Amino acid sequence: MDDGRKFPIEYTGRGQDISPEFIIKNLSPNAKTLAVTLEDLSHPIKDFTHWVIWNIPATDRIKKNIPAGKSVPMLGNARQGIGYGLHRYAGPKPPKGKKHTYRFTVYSLDCEINISVNSMKRNFLKKAERHIIQKGSIVGEFE
Repeated sequence: MDDGRKFPIEYTGRGQDISPEFIIKNLSPNAKTLAVTLEDLSHPIKDFTHWVIWNIPATDRIKKNIPAGKSVPMLGNARQGIGYGLHRYAGPKPPKGKKHTYRFTVYSLDCEINISVNSMKRNFLKKAERHIIQKGSIVGEFE
């Protein structure tokens, strides 16, 4: 997906609803873990969270189709918190005929974040704020 473009259908609630692959460039050698959030920037609730996952071992590639679950063994037991997807990726699915803008943000951190898997994005960000060493975002639209 290119920044500012339309979401590929397979990554949406009207397609296969699977998480996309992330290719990370220029990852800091100090990065220990990664985290990803997906937010709906057009939702009436500001920055409505569709997905939050953290404690992914630092890598230059996160594979697509991350399975549902509080813990993700294929990603070193990364944790998926509470978002629209409830411990899973939940892709874009705005009301029919409405275009929404969505933002993925990838964070690199200098440690693991130890919070409950029942945490939401705001809890993750509060705990992680002093440990974020890099972050990057990509925005896409879907209707």
